[in-house]
Amino acid sequence: MEITKKKFGVTHAGDEVTAYTLKNSSGAYVTLLDYGCTIQAICVPDRDGKLVDVCLGYHTIEEYEQNDSYLGAVIGRFGNRIEKGRFELNGKTYEVAVNNGPNHLHGGMKGFDKYIWDVLTTDDSIQFSRLSPDMEEGYPGNLAVSVTYRFTEENELVLDYQAKSDADTVLNLTNHCYFNLSGEGSGTVLDHDLQLLSSHYMEGDADCLATGKVLDVAGTPFDFREAKKIGRDIGMDDVQLKYGGGYDHNFIIDSKAYLKKTAVLSSNATGIRMTVWTTQPGVQVYSGNVLTHRQGKTGVYDPHDALCLETQHFPNSVGKKEFPSVILKKGEEYSQLTVYHFER
Repeated sequence: MEITKKKFGVTHAGDEVTAYTLKNSSGAYVTLLDYGCTIQAICVPDRDGKLVDVCLGYHTIEEYEQNDSYLGAVIGRFGNRIEKGRFELNGKTYEVAVNNGPNHLHGGMKGFDKYIWDVLTTDDSIQFSRLSPDMEEGYPGNLAVSVTYRFTEENELVLDYQAKSDADTVLNLTNHCYFNLSGEGSGTVLDHDLQLLSSHYMEGDADCLATGKVLDVAGTPFDFREAKKIGRDIGMDDVQLKYGGGYDHNFIIDSKAYLKKTAVLSSNATGIRMTVWTTQPGVQVYSGNVLTHRQGKTGVYDPHDALCLETQHFPNSVGKKEFPSVILKKGEEYSQLTVYHFER
């Protein structure tokens, strides 16, 4: 594995941002930024062996600072939404920023996506880490967190999340990479085939907040148990689709294995197929419904030009004992793994 680094730019605050590239022996590579632990590029071979960048992103740090869609970034402390920016923990009510309609989204006003992280390189990985201090964005506990990226000879991008807090807190880490397997900037992703290994998904309200109600996918536009085009049913007369302008829902992964096969995404245009594996119990499927019309690396990005598959614990699940717990106890080790495997 070849690892190189170069200056990417300087933030408006005067901090230098570095880009790190992991390249395997076939020439496929991933580029990462220490700003937000961001996946800036994923270049993998298509059916003809030509490298295709399948990850939406930007060429400059200025564009990332203006980014309102979290392109490629690690999300924390809490991915997805928390109702009314309020949660109870150990009998105490904590208030966090209301930054998405009436709710809290993706860690607040300055989430993990807007920090420059410390970096440690090894022979085959890049580890980003930071200390999130007690009450940062309203969350309790000094949280030591790291995300390690590995890119293998088999074109697997591995994300290894680790964390520990000195006080009880809530934690739900994910990555907000936007995938287009026909190539970033190539246009719509609605012609991609998607399979989800999920029989149930969570209901959302008019603000895309997970209500806690679990729904069966059978007989609905949310049934991806057999692969189908993302756009096949996205325009159906379904209130869940209308609320968000498409898919923006947590799917509950059927498998109970440690590392679960979660989703398969493929493009007929390039022949590239991506299989997602994770230790998490859920995956947020987001069809880029409100992507801002904005210049990307090789083209203009518009709504539905990419798909996010954000592996996660269930959104808005603080206090819901029937769901997997998002509470990280003092001194407890948080550990989650997600693998994106690219083939042709």
